[in-house]
Amino acid sequence: MWKKLNDGSLNIPKPRPLHATLQNDMPYVLVGDEAFPLSTNSLRPFGGTHLDRTKKIFNYRLSRARRYVECAFGILANKLRTFHRPLNVHPDTAIGIVKACTVLHNFVREKDGLNFEDIQYAAENPMQEQVQLQKCNPRGGPIANDIRSEFANYFISTIGSVPWQPEAHG
Repeated sequence: MWKKLNDGSLNIPKPRPLHATLQNDMPYVLVGDEAFPLSTNSLRPFGGTHLDRTKKIFNYRLSRARRYVECAFGILANKLRTFHRPLNVHPDTAIGIVKACTVLHNFVREKDGLNFEDIQYAAENPMQEQVQLQKCNPRGGPIANDIRSEFANYFISTIGSVPWQPEAHG
């Protein structure tokens, strides 16, 4: 996946503005934690402890996005135990398995409703495995840093901010 992400063959949508009133095209990105590299299509938090308000808010918003993804995966994995271990199949087969499990999960959720234990499990047990990415520059280079800064500035703008963020990381 990392190779396809970097060589442009992952079929990610073309860059678009973050908001209808903005003009700069921004790439679609995957969110990650400190273990992931910063790249044109991969965001990671700003490092360090003495961060300015903009960087703190960016890190907080990125962390919230990651938690939603981890909880959704945890709910899916808890419902369909297939994802409690690595999928030892061809990548094309793995794609089909993920799609089928997603459809089954959504069908069950629609039919049976939300199961609180699934959510509790997901919140307490985020994915534990760290992804090892080889030959990556964790600093991302100037273009990746500019993209991350553009997202950070968007999050503090009147268009991209949310009402609760000053209290969360003011």
